[in-house]
Amino acid sequence: MSIAHILPIFLAIFIISTIYASVGQAGASGFIAIMVLFDLAATTIKPTALILNVLVSLVVMWQFRRAGFLSWKKLWPFAITSMPSAFIGGYVTLASNLFNGVLGSLLVIASISLLLRRPQPEQATVAPSVPWVLLTGGVIGLLSGLTGMGGGILLAPMLIYCRWYDTRTIAGISGAFIFLNSIVALLGLFWAGQSLPMHWGLYALAAVSGGFIGAQLGSRSIPVPIIHRLLGAILLLGGLKLMFI
Repeated sequence: MSIAHILPIFLAIFIISTIYASVGQAGASGFIAIMVLFDLAATTIKPTALILNVLVSLVVMWQFRRAGFLSWKKLWPFAITSMPSAFIGGYVTLASNLFNGVLGSLLVIASISLLLRRPQPEQATVAPSVPWVLLTGGVIGLLSGLTGMGGGILLAPMLIYCRWYDTRTIAGISGAFIFLNSIVALLGLFWAGQSLPMHWGLYALAAVSGGFIGAQLGSRSIPVPIIHRLLGAILLLGGLKLMFI
């Protein structure tokens, strides 16, 4: 792959990472959409997304922890079921057409949650039931391992909709949730004998740099409605391309 091809991917990953990290996300869905739009091979998408997820979510988790928005007590009930499920998902390699269909569908679903999101004042939270938390963690963990998405882009909208936690706490939980799922999914992928693709180090540099900047901004609160629309459009394009092209 030539520098002329790598450079725009590098810049796109940097921008996506900065934006996602500002709202407590590692950016896997955005990275995947970028890789799809730049026609990277399907076999490189999952491992690249997972390693970028691990690195960026570590930065996000650290920044939100410093700002006081990460509650391990609220995170662990989700992680108990999500981590083993993510390992299984990382170990399993889906057939190309099935992988494209599942990943494309998840990108479209994630895009809808971003495109239709409306700013709302904070509302009173309600305590989640343990069975729902365990089920949510298990399902999202499996999907994140199968596709390379960390799961935060699916978890956060659900937590907001259910009003289980306040917005800042959700951002902190999402970053740590993504980190744990991506670590075990990557271990599952290595256990299955797969390896990281070429140029992952350059993409990692772009992702970590953007993640550090975005997490610093996000943990101090910035307005993001326009950013949500832009991200939603990118995910929608990537998802539709996977499903229909």
